[in-house]
Amino acid sequence: MQYEPLTIRAARIVPVGRPAPSGPIDLRIRDGHVSEIGPALADDGSREIDVAGRWLIPGLWDHHVHMTQWAHTLSRLDVSGSSSPGDVLRIVRSHDRASTDRHSTIVGFGYRSAGWASAPTVRDLDEAVPDRPVVLISGDAHNGWLNSTALRLLDLPLRDTPISENAWFDVFPLLAALPGAEPDPVHAYRTVLQDAAGKGVVGITDMEFESSVATWGRMVPLGLDTLRVRASTYLYGLEATIAAGLRTGDPLPGGGAVATMGPLKIIADGSLGTMTALCCAPYAGHDTRGTCNVSPEELLEALRSARAHGLDAAVHAIGDAAATMVLDAFRDSGIRGSIEHAQLLDPADITRMATLGVRASVQPAQLYDDRDLSEQLWPGCADRSFMLRSMVDAGVQLALGSDAPVAPLDPWLAMAAAVHRSADSRGPWGAAQAITPAEALCASTDGQQTPTVGSRADLVLLDADPLAVAHDSATAAHTLRTMGVAATLVGGRVVHDAL
Repeated sequence: MQYEPLTIRAARIVPVGRPAPSGPIDLRIRDGHVSEIGPALADDGSREIDVAGRWLIPGLWDHHVHMTQWAHTLSRLDVSGSSSPGDVLRIVRSHDRASTDRHSTIVGFGYRSAGWASAPTVRDLDEAVPDRPVVLISGDAHNGWLNSTALRLLDLPLRDTPISENAWFDVFPLLAALPGAEPDPVHAYRTVLQDAAGKGVVGITDMEFESSVATWGRMVPLGLDTLRVRASTYLYGLEATIAAGLRTGDPLPGGGAVATMGPLKIIADGSLGTMTALCCAPYAGHDTRGTCNVSPEELLEALRSARAHGLDAAVHAIGDAAATMVLDAFRDSGIRGSIEHAQLLDPADITRMATLGVRASVQPAQLYDDRDLSEQLWPGCADRSFMLRSMVDAGVQLALGSDAPVAPLDPWLAMAAAVHRSADSRGPWGAAQAITPAEALCASTDGQQTPTVGSRADLVLLDADPLAVAHDSATAAHTLRTMGVAATLVGGRVVHDAL
């Protein structure tokens, strides 16, 4: 990344975690960092941007993204509005009839089957589209509904039910072998990176199922370098990562100045939407407590190995029983890292997270989709779902994200959901667990606080004050959700300009 000397004129700095100067002020940027702050800085011949009193914050991060899957949603059939298998089948059948390409694979995304009155079957999908492969990915990405043609082409055993959890995760890398299933994502990456920059995003942690280390080593040299990336590895890639000598924080080969090695990602349990999140109590009306995707012994062994080789950990745990198991492994391994999702928790485990220094990487916008399903399958658990207030009060480091494509890559949507826990006319769900706009913003900047001399020049200029006083959470959330981003800078380089 080339660093261009720059002076920002007349910005109003938003306080993020510490006080900010009052009134419009200038910032000088050198070598990717803020080098000087003050009123009416002298002209030194550098490029100047007069931002006319716009509000300035540290750049925003999404701490949990599946970037290739998010990019592929641009070309996938949207089945997210379905409320039954029949709804999905009608959408797929209509798409098939309108298609002129009779050989390419139909790939859809977004159905959520846990609340359906009847279960999806391969037999029904075969009847809807018998002569070309169909792959439908659930909205939580924890199960896939394939027709028999797709199963045969992937050399998978024929079956009559969707594939879920570990068996499904093994299928993800195989989808590229299906005709037309996964177009080259380079163009789509350009589109989603532009959109991210337009929302003020300066960095992501990429949890993609395939090797995000290799992906970004290919993408960055193509000019796809407008945000910072921490690339994860899964257990299948741990040995190769260790052999390559990559430790968390190390620059990636081919990653330029923006891509570094991130954590070891482990998926300990499933999801609410697939009824596989591992819980202490059975799902209401069902004889299941969920699925454990990795045994406690395997988890502990993996975390100890990762720690010994300089890697942090990011462990997926949605159910309360899974979170307890994962915290035991953090305690016994001594590794640093995060619980990803932390959706349903035993309050005692929040205290343990704070004591162990385990971050909570949470995706608040998912409560929009999960609210009704939670009430159906986890009745009476609203006060233990997305426990943001309790975590902040306990001193747990909170890091917000989206889990895109499960929710859109949009930190403003995540912040709005954290502040006002409702997406419709109903009141907030579990209102006692809401946090303030200031707290939500602090959890969205990767630990970067009010810019000062020495701060990273990853900065965002806004058309409004994100912390404007509001009389209620709905108004505050609306301000966040509709925020206009005037400019985004990564290392002082302007990657989005709407000034």
